[in-house]
Formats: sequence, C-alpha cells, structure tokens
Amino acid sequence: MEFTAISGKQVSRIGLGTWAIGGLEWGAVPDADATATILSALDRGINLIDTAPIYGHGRAEELLGKAMRQYGQRDAFYVATKGGLDWNAGPGRAGVFADSRPATLRRELEDSLRRLDTDFIDLYQVHWPDTLVPVAETARELAEFVREGKVGALGVSNYHAAQMEEFRSVTPCASNQPPYNLFEREIDAEILPWCEQNGVAVLTYSSLCRSMLGGRLTRGMTFPEGDIRAVDPKFQEPRFSQYLAAVEKLSAFAQTNYGKTVLELSARWVLDRPGVSVALWGAKRPSQLDAVPGVVGWKLDAAAMDEIDRIVAENVTDPVGPEYLTPAVRSQEELLTSPT
Repeated sequence: MEFTAISGKQVSRIGLGTWAIGGLEWGAVPDADATATILSALDRGINLIDTAPIYGHGRAEELLGKAMRQYGQRDAFYVATKGGLDWNAGPGRAGVFADSRPATLRRELEDSLRRLDTDFIDLYQVHWPDTLVPVAETARELAEFVREGKVGALGVSNYHAAQMEEFRSVTPCASNQPPYNLFEREIDAEILPWCEQNGVAVLTYSSLCRSMLGGRLTRGMTFPEGDIRAVDPKFQEPRFSQYLAAVEKLSAFAQTNYGKTVLELSARWVLDRPGVSVALWGAKRPSQLDAVPGVVGWKLDAAAMDEIDRIVAENVTDPVGPEYLTPAVRSQEELLTSPT
C-alpha cells in the first residue's frame, strides 16, 4: 500500500468508501458482507475508511462501528465521516438538503460518535456547502469539536476554492473531498491546483465513476429503481454507449501497455494526478477489493496520460458531470422554520 499524511497521521492512499455499504442507492448489503468488507480492507493495507450519516441513513456508520469492535483495535482505523446533510424532507435525492447550521452539526457529531461507538473521529468533514449558512459560522462550530477533543482534523467536501479560503480563515482545513475520475475532471481547473498549493489533502470520491470504470458494465444494462445509476445521466442512452466505448478502448490500452485491467488503470490515473492524496474505493463485499494490489507500485507517465485523454475525448462526445448529486437548497422560510 502507498501512504500519505493528513494532519500528521499516516493514511492509505486508497481509502474504503462506504456509500454502497449503507444499503441505499446501491442495493441491499447483508451486515456480514459489510463488516467483512471493512475488515478485508484493513487486511489489504487500507486504514482510511470514509463514511457519512446519509449512507444508509446511519447504517454505514453503525456497520463501521461494529467492524471496529470486532477488530478490537480502534487505532488501526482512520475514520473519516461527515455532517451537514438533511435527508428527512422526503424520499430520494430530491428530499436531501444541505444543512450546516451549528446546532445541526453538533447534533450530527454526537449521533455519529454514538453510531460509530467511538469517542473520537479522525477527520470530520462538511458534506456539502450550505449556501444559506456562512462558511465561517460553520467553521467556528467545527473548531469547537477539535478543541473538545472529539475530532482530530477538519475537512470539507464539494467545496470550491473561495469557500475553502473562508473556512481556513477561521480554522485549519485539512482536506477536501470532491468527485474525480477519468470522466469527471471539473476540479482540474481550480480546486485541485488550489489544494496542492495550499497543502490541503484531496480525497476523491467516485474514483471509478460509480462503477462505470470497473470494466463489468455492458450495453443494454438497466438499473433498478433505487439504484443511484438509474438517475445518473451517464448511465442513460445515448451517453451510456459513449462512456462504455471509452471504457473498452481504455481497457485495451491498459492490457496492452501494462497488463492491467481498466479498473486498475483508472484508479492509478487518479492517484497519479498532481495534488491527489487519496482515492476512495467503494465496495460491498470483500471480493470487490481484490484489484487493490494491482493499483499500487507503478506509475503512468505523461505519454500514457495524453493517450488516455485522447481516448476519452474521442469517444465521449456528450460528456456530463456529477451535478445531479448536488443537494437542494432550502428557502429562507424553510431555514427559519425547520428544526435544527
């Protein structure tokens, strides 16, 4: 495994993402499979486990807590969780709102500590920027969590550079967690360079583009209601065929030049981008981590990066980003009347 540091702590450059383990938006996951996956990650050298209350509406955190108890060594885990999303307004993503009010974050922190069955969270992140709450106000509350000894370091997720500047004017910002993969590169323009210049670790989510780069999808596939890919425009025709054509070409390139799979190539691509600290890897069962060893210990050179760019540009003629994941914004009236 390759390692890096976040606020002085050594973490694996591949982290386990637990969105799928939560059981919502990716299909049901038996408890035994979920805990076995977390423990298998540790066996493969992965110590950074990223989770959030919204993943299964608390279930992913509870399962991580169960796995830590089963393992028996809390210090073996670098736990990263989040706050600042309200999923109680209705079913589906339309009922999800950003909510970074201090009282909300305080409640969420205590709920996360309880579900994780721990008294300390290594990295606490704001899940999405709340455009109705000043960033500085959110940062001041999070700084209290550190002073109280309940949190080791603070991070953000889906923040742009100006928001991170405001955050760190109040308290140190250790990390940012944006979407990033071969097909979704919006952070290249500003966010990734800013983080590299300012010493902010970048933890990429959707590093394999929600399984698009896993090498197992085929044309004509459909996704059941409740699966996040059923509402992801990348997985709808005619775009779906464009992305799969790129995956096929990338797969051939990976095999011919490196003896690797497209999954291994795609994860290595993320890790080799300047400024990226950690690539998060989602899995629902231990076997989905089998490719991890094939990602570490090698590099992509500039010529390979250029060829990858050419393949993507040639095949994906109607690209689309992950904007559909952005939570709704409450009205000012809802902000004033809704409980914290």
